[in-house]
Amino acid sequence: MRLAPLSLIAALTAAPAFAAPEAYVLDPSHSQIVFSYNHLGFSTSYGMFSGFEGKISFDAEAPASSSVEVAFPVKTMLTGWQARFDHFMTPDFFGANADSDVTFKSTAIEVTGEKTAKITGDLTLNGVTKPVVLDAALTQAMEHPMEKKPWLGFTGTTVLKRTDFNLGQFAPYVSDEVTVQISIEASKAE
Repeated sequence: MRLAPLSLIAALTAAPAFAAPEAYVLDPSHSQIVFSYNHLGFSTSYGMFSGFEGKISFDAEAPASSSVEVAFPVKTMLTGWQARFDHFMTPDFFGANADSDVTFKSTAIEVTGEKTAKITGDLTLNGVTKPVVLDAALTQAMEHPMEKKPWLGFTGTTVLKRTDFNLGQFAPYVSDEVTVQISIEASKAE
């Protein structure tokens, strides 16, 4: 009669341990956010943020338990034309100063496929915080061939409405909708 409890104890101690989430940090040299919007129906204008930092808690066994946080100054925006950048920093748009940051903190992850998910999070932009959903994909998870440590790659897309963040100057002539494309790399934290 003692065999059953001993067998159960042996089975439980032999069960595989579940992997815990692992900490990763964004590689600022290979992480970009590109945004685009329609200008008066004549053209599509582009801008970018790059060189930012963030962290990912990645759970390969249970991706829905993962999380991401990113923050960067508005003034790191690249527009390709100084006069446009200067105008974006005025009260017409951001009224940005050195302390004006853009932040994103995930609140939920819904796994939608083998390497895809919808990441919901709080985006703070121009002093306004709103929930947004990113359509995300894991593009690579392996040892970096040069750095010789675990590395991740992700892409994400979403569409934001400028008016939701008090940035609606010239809407609807300059489109209210802004398409956002994200491409990031992250290395395992040491």
